[in-house]
Amino acid sequence: MVIISFLVILHKEKKKTEEFFKKNGGPTLEKAIVIKLFKKDELKPILKKSNFIGKGCFGEVYKGILDNKLVAVKKPINGSVLESDQFANEVIIQSQVIHKNIVRLIGCCLEVDAPMLVYEFISQGSLHDILHNSNNKVALNLDARLSIAAHSADGLAYMHSKTNTRILHGDVKPANILLDDNFIPKISDFGISRLIACDKEHTASIIGDRNYMDPVYLQEGLLTEKSDVYSFGVVILELISRERAMHSDNNKLVKNFLEAHKKQKKATQFFDKEIAITNDLEILENLASIAVECLSLDVDQRPTMMEVAERLLILSRSCKL
Repeated sequence: MVIISFLVILHKEKKKTEEFFKKNGGPTLEKAIVIKLFKKDELKPILKKSNFIGKGCFGEVYKGILDNKLVAVKKPINGSVLESDQFANEVIIQSQVIHKNIVRLIGCCLEVDAPMLVYEFISQGSLHDILHNSNNKVALNLDARLSIAAHSADGLAYMHSKTNTRILHGDVKPANILLDDNFIPKISDFGISRLIACDKEHTASIIGDRNYMDPVYLQEGLLTEKSDVYSFGVVILELISRERAMHSDNNKLVKNFLEAHKKQKKATQFFDKEIAITNDLEILENLASIAVECLSLDVDQRPTMMEVAERLLILSRSCKL
């Protein structure tokens, strides 16, 4: 009798797993060569409290080893994920994005109600933690900050202009710029918002972090490449000031730099003392100027991400001379 009950449970579990697999676009993703499909049992050992490393807009993140490689597993906690082909197509698009400054999507697990995503693991954590976490603050010279800005911009420019399907990030901020062992930045969580099907209560809501959000997007609800450009402008300001952008304090960081620019004053007093040395002030002013252009309320006046990346690369090279 016990054996029969066990076999019935096992059959139900198998049926449930197959249903989830189908619901989450398994038949479509099976045909995709670029994406690896993981079994639920392969990820189970990783989803332990001891492996928990953080929480993002997509859900909980766990660190583990799969196929002898360090990975980050993202497990959704809120809302359901887009169904079937929509989800499958998004995952295929993301897995085809291969760039040295973008976190690589390795695969996913479809045998659960809300699919889990498996990414390459990036060792040094986020730019946000390195800039603002008092327990994790790292000395960053101007050369390192310029390099982080230039390479991050290059990753975003690639998403906007060089992929088969144009990809908008929608939540550009220091917490979504991860750094590897050599402090090379990698953009993470791009397109995550498009993988989440919010319930009716949230369909009209704006996705993203208000501290970095384009006011035009906030007003009109239409996400464009220039929305990412605005958010990146705020990231540059955080890099050169080491101050946090806070919507709750009336966007003081952004307003300070915009006001200085409007009055044609130098922004020296707002630069991080660690890098505000006389010889580097001109480069810092140039960086502030690029950020201010990104923050223009006239969307057409904002540069493209490609233009920002090119200018930052030139600045980065001049810093090394």
